[in-house]
Amino acid sequence: MSKQRYNRIKIVLAEKEKSAKWLADELGKDKSTVSRWCTNDMQPSVETFYEIAKILDIEVRELFVPSKDS
Repeated sequence: MSKQRYNRIKIVLAEKEKSAKWLADELGKDKSTVSRWCTNDMQPSVETFYEIAKILDIEVRELFVPSKDS
């Protein structure tokens, strides 16, 4: 059984050529916490999603996996 993907944090970081460690430093969070977000083992709060989007200069919706195909 494959793990459900909810966020695209890891993908967006790769597109922006940034690391999870860099994001952790920017957010003032532990790198293991950000790593768990990147692997979808846990999810950040809604407020943190908005903070991540601001740091990465993207729309917050780009951080989420679409709930249905267009």
